[in-house]
Amino acid sequence: MPRVFPCNNPVIMGILNVTPDSFSDGGRHFALQDAVNHAKRMIEDGADIIDIGGESTRPFSEPINEDEELSRVIPVIEKVRDISDIPISIDTYKSSIAHEAIRAGADIINDISGLTYDEKMAQVIAEHDAYTVIMHIRGTPKNMQVDPVYDDVVTEIMAFLRRQSNYAVKAGVDERKIILDPGIGFGKRIEDNLRILKMLHVFKELGKPVLVGTSMKSFIGKITDSNLEQRVEGTLATVAVALMNGADIFRVHDVGRTSKVLKMVKAVMDA
Repeated sequence: MPRVFPCNNPVIMGILNVTPDSFSDGGRHFALQDAVNHAKRMIEDGADIIDIGGESTRPFSEPINEDEELSRVIPVIEKVRDISDIPISIDTYKSSIAHEAIRAGADIINDISGLTYDEKMAQVIAEHDAYTVIMHIRGTPKNMQVDPVYDDVVTEIMAFLRRQSNYAVKAGVDERKIILDPGIGFGKRIEDNLRILKMLHVFKELGKPVLVGTSMKSFIGKITDSNLEQRVEGTLATVAVALMNGADIFRVHDVGRTSKVLKMVKAVMDA
């Protein structure tokens, strides 16, 4: 069966962090077999895409070198590809990692920088005719949460996503293979995250699928007065709101619960 980007709506992107220090599940799936087993579980629970990341981009995190990132993600991509034809996304902002990941079996480049950190990234995506997620971020993971300020968060993110989409197309990226992510939690205040969720329908005006990643993030904990382990309900609430406001793709840790919430909300919307 050919690997194609799933056309069903909504689409669930299951998070597979092969890092020792990611904010939610760092170290839990760091060993190769643990990572593959978790991918299997997410596929069984209804994931449409597996998003594999080898470098934590949590607030105040430090970057790692390319060799270390490659050693973490390439074996996992190869093993997941061996067991499934599911589309695989590589969560990286480095063009060299993207190139090797696609060669190993990845289909989608999920770039938190929106193609701004590495000038060769758009070219690599175009050469491989890959899908790409263009995400908005202000600053870098190390400094993005140091007093981020916006005059109009939705308008400013819209302008960035439009500009970077045009840049990608000019570099040869297939316009039909661009996905947009407003970057909830990446250089955003609580009120910014809430405004983005409320106004998601505006991003649909750009004519591309919209991805939302709220899973277990700190703004949920602050609003619900919950520690990390207690953010599931808040996460699922944001998933429901995001679907009703126009999101197409949902990047989450808990695929099983998310699948049930999306089915219920979609049934109401379609009634």
